[in-house]
Amino acid sequence: MTGRTGAALFEILLVEDSGADVFLMQEAFEEVSPQVRLHLASDGVEALAFLRRQGEFADAPRPDLVLLDLNLPRKSGLEVLAEVRGDAGLCALPVMVLSTSDARHDVKRAYELGVNAYMLKPRDLAGFFERVRLIEQFWLSAVRLPDR
Repeated sequence: MTGRTGAALFEILLVEDSGADVFLMQEAFEEVSPQVRLHLASDGVEALAFLRRQGEFADAPRPDLVLLDLNLPRKSGLEVLAEVRGDAGLCALPVMVLSTSDARHDVKRAYELGVNAYMLKPRDLAGFFERVRLIEQFWLSAVRLPDR
């Protein structure tokens, strides 16, 4: 792994409210990229608490990457992204939207708010594996990330 020097694990926060999609992502990461430790948040409020290490997440690791769904309960993915980019302690954190929405306004708004990448969620198991391979190849191998 060259994306982060000296790190044994790559920490990813998956912000996703669909249990089926969480299961598929877990399966894909376990097979494709075993050096990833996947953390879960099921809504936007929980994601921000994890990132800010609040409450039950006081001991949470700082993720190397956030995979963010847009359609979340309590606080949308776009609201989460706006708060992350507006927080001095989190603004440099790489965030990638992983959504079923291909709506131009969602894509445009995500980039206006500072998302690092926008990827459409696949529709089948093979697609999830392919997306995870792409994430692994780019984020874990090709790029240099800031230290945690």
